[in-house]
This record gives sequence, C-alpha cells and structure tokens, in this order.
Amino acid sequence: MLVLSIITWVLTGILAFMFLMAGAMKLAKPHADLPMATLQELSPGRVKFIGAAEVLGGIAVVLFPLIGVAPVLGPIAAIGLAIIQFLAIFAHRRLSEPFHMNIVLMLLAIAVSVLWFVAL
Repeated sequence: MLVLSIITWVLTGILAFMFLMAGAMKLAKPHADLPMATLQELSPGRVKFIGAAEVLGGIAVVLFPLIGVAPVLGPIAAIGLAIIQFLAIFAHRRLSEPFHMNIVLMLLAIAVSVLWFVAL
C-alpha cells in the first residue's frame, strides 16, 4: 500500500506541476504573446478561463487529498483536467498542430484519478 501511495503522490505532483505551469502561462501572458496558434484563435476571455480552470484543477488535485477534506474532489479534479486535455486534442487537430502532449497529459490525469479512487 505504501508503494501505491508513493506512486500516486508522485504522479499527482507531476500532473499538478504541468497544469499549474500551463495555466499560469495562459493567465500571465498577454493574448498576443501566447506561443500556440490554437490559443491565438480563441478569444482572450476563453484563454483566461481555460488558464484559470487549469490552475484551479492543478491545485485541487493535490490540496483536497493532502488536507483530507473531501478527498474525493482530488480524483474529480483529475478527471476534469483529463477532459480539458481531451478537448484540446480536437482544437490542435483543427489547426494540424501536434497534440501528443495532450494525449500524455490526458492519460496521466486518468491514471491519477484511478489511483486516487483505488487509494480511497
């Protein structure tokens, strides 16, 4: 059980870091300076909304299981992050951009949610 817990926390930390980094970039940079053509196609408000969802999901996936208050919200946040990445695949495909990282993050989020549900 200790090994499962360690694996779950490591994967959760990686997932949270990736989404905090991506969401913070979307929130901090001006719309014209965003690096991806997919983000340039979206409205500035929508990009900020996606960034805020990624930051809040990255925080929630770690915070709720860590403090023990409603720990079921951790895996639910991971599922939400997987949905964000699933939808991003279609946005990147529309512009013929590479979307391999989206698939990796989606699978990582699904794995974290499954591991948290098993650990509960």
